[in-house]
Amino acid sequence: MKDSKNKLLETIRNGGLLTTRQQISLTAKLSAPAIMAQISFILMQYIDASMVGHLGAECSAAVGLVSTSTWLIGGLAESVVSGFSVMVAHRIGANDYQGAKGVLRQSFTACLVWGFFLAMVGMSISGYLPQWLNGGDDISDMASSYFLIFSAGIPFFQLNYLSASMLRSSGNVKFPSGLNVAMCIMDVILNFFLIYPTRSISLLGIDLQVPGAGLGVSGAALGSAMAFVITSLIMTYYLVCRCKELKIRGEKGSYRPTREVLRPALKISIPVGMERSIMALAATILVSIVAPLGNVSISADTFAITIEGICYMPAYGIADAATTLIGQCVGAGRKLLAKSFAKIATWSGAIALAVMAIIMYITAPWMMGLMTPNEEIVTLGTKILRIEAIAEPFFGIAAVCYGIFVGAGNSIMPNILNMTSMWLIRIPLAMFMVQKMGLTGAWIAMCIELIIRGILFLIYLRSPRWLNTQAMRDALAKKLHQNEVK
Repeated sequence: MKDSKNKLLETIRNGGLLTTRQQISLTAKLSAPAIMAQISFILMQYIDASMVGHLGAECSAAVGLVSTSTWLIGGLAESVVSGFSVMVAHRIGANDYQGAKGVLRQSFTACLVWGFFLAMVGMSISGYLPQWLNGGDDISDMASSYFLIFSAGIPFFQLNYLSASMLRSSGNVKFPSGLNVAMCIMDVILNFFLIYPTRSISLLGIDLQVPGAGLGVSGAALGSAMAFVITSLIMTYYLVCRCKELKIRGEKGSYRPTREVLRPALKISIPVGMERSIMALAATILVSIVAPLGNVSISADTFAITIEGICYMPAYGIADAATTLIGQCVGAGRKLLAKSFAKIATWSGAIALAVMAIIMYITAPWMMGLMTPNEEIVTLGTKILRIEAIAEPFFGIAAVCYGIFVGAGNSIMPNILNMTSMWLIRIPLAMFMVQKMGLTGAWIAMCIELIIRGILFLIYLRSPRWLNTQAMRDALAKKLHQNEVK
């Protein structure tokens, strides 16, 4: 009989032995649902881009213009969650369930306050953002509307990400992953009625009148926001009422953030937030470099990034699983086991993205064709996607290693590596090569930078310093004390 996921996680927490085969099995069991969740999230962007793309190049360019800004706001929302979820994973690894619940309560207050703050900032700058990004007058109003609606939904995005991260930290990846897939389906349905006007369609030879709001770009943003609202409320209900390890409904406890929880959480979250901000700022600069090339280049760049994002998702899913595994190993003081899981997860990410790169190279024309009927955009997008396929395995290594390091409570060095490669390699190289080769030059610069980034992360993983964190030292000291008492 095969070992269950929960049984294997309990073995980590209770100090039992895991064979290499069991470690691979547990990594796969946690990764598969997490990959599905990541794919569903990027599919929402693909759906928005594809459905909007059929309205014309201007609509596609409007969404693409503010895409990096939505990543910035979304990344900042996610970053504050990371510190709390890692703390919960450490406490669950140490079998301290009441401590984990205490962190969870405080995280709701801190994260929602931060989410409403980000929403207010995003909404206040939405009218000016397209001009700051060198957007043309023909797309500025649509881009502003899209960003305004997205920003208004940030508190629910924050709540969804917090609840999903906490469930994953407990080892439950199936429910949040399944619910995020359902969110993707909701997004398709809502977009179908919100983006397009009332129209006639033919189904099995029968002409049907389909109602529609005809909101265009705004409808795409509204559909995604509504899907997030519904999903976040269901996810949060399950976490507080049904999750075995973290259920807090009916239990007494304070939701007021304390220094004892905030300080270690922010020690992880602040570097992550700074990294997300600086990386998103760099991506925004890259968009402004591409913007003067015209709507065709902006659209091709946006569609290619979305398609490439689907290729990335297995690595992000494995990274989520690695954060949970390494976090629980650290909480249990299992240093050697943490290193073993890190090695398995890293090479799993590299292999998965190598396979995805081959698929992306072959299917690039078809995937671009699904997003837009414009042949010029399809040709350019196909070209840059095939260039980028070379770098995918290296990005897989970097993405999974990042999740490993954060799970260990080490968020400073991986952020330095990310920012260094982006600001010292990609941006200068892109600024130079765009002048010579247009959009193709920008993507060659990206390819070179991702290869170097993957190598840097692999070098740091081979160093013992990544696991020498305060959380690991505390867990080892506690384990030693318990052994002495015995």
